[in-house]
Amino acid sequence: MEQKLIRREPLGNGFYVNVSDHHTFGTDAVLLSHFSAPKSKDSMVDLGTGCGIIPLISLRNGALNRVYGVDISHEAIELVKLTVSELSLEKFIPIESNLTDLKGKIPFGEHDLVTCNPPYKAQNAGIKNNDSIITTARHEIECTLEDIVAVSAKLLKSSGRLCMCHRPERLSELMCLMSKYGVEPKRLRLVCQRKGEEPWLVLLESRRSGKIGLRIAPTLYIEENGNLSDEMIKIYGAYKEAYL
Repeated sequence: MEQKLIRREPLGNGFYVNVSDHHTFGTDAVLLSHFSAPKSKDSMVDLGTGCGIIPLISLRNGALNRVYGVDISHEAIELVKLTVSELSLEKFIPIESNLTDLKGKIPFGEHDLVTCNPPYKAQNAGIKNNDSIITTARHEIECTLEDIVAVSAKLLKSSGRLCMCHRPERLSELMCLMSKYGVEPKRLRLVCQRKGEEPWLVLLESRRSGKIGLRIAPTLYIEENGNLSDEMIKIYGAYKEAYL
């Protein structure tokens, strides 16, 4: 990996994340980290971790006892390893692997939380980028939505949570797959850019072996009166200097 492609994004409280042109992050990752709300004793697995932003925000907030960040991209894992080494984050364990080949690499049935900000486009949907790394991040080339839910069910302990974000048009598919693999949808939140617009993102939490019953949280609005909403400013919190 060429060092000149790497830059640091501040997260506050002495934390930062190393990002590259291939592996950076957006608002959806920040929102998923906030939505998942891990606790200090939790064991977590972040599937498709990229630059590691979701675990890093949680660690910055004092959460997590242990976290595995999984990605098929060697470049992404090397980027995470750099951040982990520089910040001395021994509890953050990067794993280079296809998520369908995790047996023996990560304990199954032991984790409190699995998070995933998945490729949003199905394999045959949309125009693919000529860059294979970008295509893998955007399209279900190396794994499908069903693969993600299936392996999450194996990783989670009973009552463990799977938290994901996705595009609204795939919500029905996602919920059906969660029910199929015994991780029952329990909490849903829609994200809109501003009032009067359709949602562009859904946040969904499910529980391993959970009972049927879905709670719909109030809609999250990114903007109010042309500025960031009060809730978004609160979510960004210590990361404001990186975004505002």
